[in-house]
Amino acid sequence: MNKKQVVITGMGALTPIGPDVKTYWNSLKEGESGIGKITRFDVSEYSSQIAAELKNFDPEDFGISKKKRRRTDDFIIYSLVAAVESIKNSGLNMGKEDPYRCGTIIGSGIGGLNTIEKDHTKLLKKGARRVSPFLIPSMIIDMAAGEIAIKYGLKGPNYGVVSACASSAHAIENSMRMIQAGDVDVVVTGGAENSLSPLGLAGFCSLRALSTRNDDPQSASRPFDAARDGFVIGEGAGIIVLEELEHAKKRGAKIYAELVGHGATADAYHITAPQPDGKSGTAAMKTALIDSGLNPEDIDYINAHGTSTLLNDKIETKVIKNVFGTNSEKLPVSSTKSMTGHLLGAAGAVELIACVKTINDGVVHPTINYENPDPECDLDYVPNEARDMEVNAALSNSLGFGGHNVSLVVKKYSG
Repeated sequence: MNKKQVVITGMGALTPIGPDVKTYWNSLKEGESGIGKITRFDVSEYSSQIAAELKNFDPEDFGISKKKRRRTDDFIIYSLVAAVESIKNSGLNMGKEDPYRCGTIIGSGIGGLNTIEKDHTKLLKKGARRVSPFLIPSMIIDMAAGEIAIKYGLKGPNYGVVSACASSAHAIENSMRMIQAGDVDVVVTGGAENSLSPLGLAGFCSLRALSTRNDDPQSASRPFDAARDGFVIGEGAGIIVLEELEHAKKRGAKIYAELVGHGATADAYHITAPQPDGKSGTAAMKTALIDSGLNPEDIDYINAHGTSTLLNDKIETKVIKNVFGTNSEKLPVSSTKSMTGHLLGAAGAVELIACVKTINDGVVHPTINYENPDPECDLDYVPNEARDMEVNAALSNSLGFGGHNVSLVVKKYSG
């Protein structure tokens, strides 16, 4: 069976460096950091006291009422905000679509942790009768997809995806497969996350996974730099509209790029640490290339997972070398997380949007805070300044606790 072609016709982003795709992309090109001291709760007893919080975010500015906000966890709110931008950007008119041919698949690594914490406090202090009836619908990860489907009447396949920091990349991969198989015409997909809570921060601190560069937050996320000391938690959402090519052409949609390849593997090694030899990560990238029909030399840019942790950056560098060989020496690689922090389950989608903008604008965004070369991280990380260059095909990596590896390949749509 011939696979259907899959294109991207809509994009929406809510990030610590911009509440929409345009602002987010401009901030990336300018090398602006969204990281600062945590303002949401007292962090004086935490080893890491910094995060990439959304700035001046008021859901009412996006048409979400106070009542809705009280009943709904922020990760769901974030997904709705990004979905509104993405669907508007796509020009989709659901009144003209078969709703059963339109799906919604959204990923989140942790889901409604803030809601769980708040209602657990109510349970302990005020008793079981004071726990909100909206606790369960706010905490479960599939509700981001459910709420988007309710808002737009999308009646095709609908579910959530959970694979830690690879969640939204897996969601996009699953969506791509459905369209390729001819099961649906359109999928609204991506991811959302807000695990910045007292318990969430404490857990990551106990893992010793976070940067403790508390006195200099904007330089804390420094992927591939020899002085890196951990990642920085971020929050937000990235939602894209994937569409079958002929369906998009028939309705006259603007096509931003073609999604051409995907690969997914498991390390089967450790709950948090990457596989030392990088074989499974290598297999994911090679599978994505084979699926795309492209050769390694056809890839012009890699958006790295690039977390700013000691092990991830070293192993990912090794994996890139395994796949691209001597070509890796001249292949631009950059980390969006150097500016946004780590959006966990939303990272893959937000970073794929960066790849699409790179292809559309001919600009590779930098990896900021790259100051101290690491002999084990010796690729071209586009240090500190954006680079103008033609990019026809890009690969985006997403890795997650539990050993999840996902690689996606996107290329310029040639018509």
